[in-house]
Amino acid sequence: MEQKPTTDSGIRKSIVSQTRERMVEVPAWLPIEKLAKVEVTSEDTDHPIDHALLSQHPKGWRASEPGAQTIRLLFDQPQSVHRIYLHFEESERERAQEIVLRWYTDPSGSAEEIVRQQWNFSPSGSTHEIEDYRLEPKKIVRLELEITPDRSGGDARASLQQFHVA
Repeated sequence: MEQKPTTDSGIRKSIVSQTRERMVEVPAWLPIEKLAKVEVTSEDTDHPIDHALLSQHPKGWRASEPGAQTIRLLFDQPQSVHRIYLHFEESERERAQEIVLRWYTDPSGSAEEIVRQQWNFSPSGSTHEIEDYRLEPKKIVRLELEITPDRSGGDARASLQQFHVA
């Protein structure tokens, strides 16, 4: 980058290359293992919730039973949360999934629904769903994700590749 001195007009300027790579934002995800207790309604022993929360593990989390499942993050101290990232993957069967994401600002208070989202998975087309919610920061004590893996009531098991919070 060529730096030019301040011009007569007082404007500082630089000549930059058009091929300069864009800077990629790398979020500072909260270290859930240090800040929260995790509750999950079920988990497959080969696909524990740790895989979705702590790393980009290729297996992710999967429920051990079909039907609706809930993942709760119970923070030891209130945390300022402004971003929630969810990555779902389904490459084996066609199904219509629904999620509900809620947060709590008071341990004994009621939930505030952040989003209720539905989408269809299809092995021949849509096999991934990424939801990246950027929110007004709020101090929360609990974050809850409810997954209904098959809205038609089939025997699908809930799964989640990644679940990150910032």
